[in-house]
Amino acid sequence: QVQLVESGGGLVQAGGSLRLSCAASGRTFSSNAMGWFRQAPGKERDFVAAINWNGGSTDYADSVKGRFTISRDNNKNMVYLQMNSLKPEDTAIYYCARGITGSSIQPRHFTSWGQGTQVTVSS
Repeated sequence: QVQLVESGGGLVQAGGSLRLSCAASGRTFSSNAMGWFRQAPGKERDFVAAINWNGGSTDYADSVKGRFTISRDNNKNMVYLQMNSLKPEDTAIYYCARGITGSSIQPRHFTSWGQGTQVTVSS
């Protein structure tokens, strides 16, 4: 069973940057697509970004395109989310998720969530 542990969240001013990290346990990490989702207070969990098993394919929510970058290091069992030009509306708990296949990066194909890391962007 894969365990996902997020880190890197915090408080940042609007326009600032943060880099989230997700450490995954398990030997099958490189076989699965990985993704980031977020949930703001009182709202449903939304898709943010996804990356396929070898990093050759990525997808982003329209709201973060051009500002966020997802990447992975299969040698370290890590996935990252670089967040630049942060806005107050990016405030949320960010969750790392594992895909059920290596190639599909469709949001509905992600399961096995981590516990989340809080990102707060002040105006």
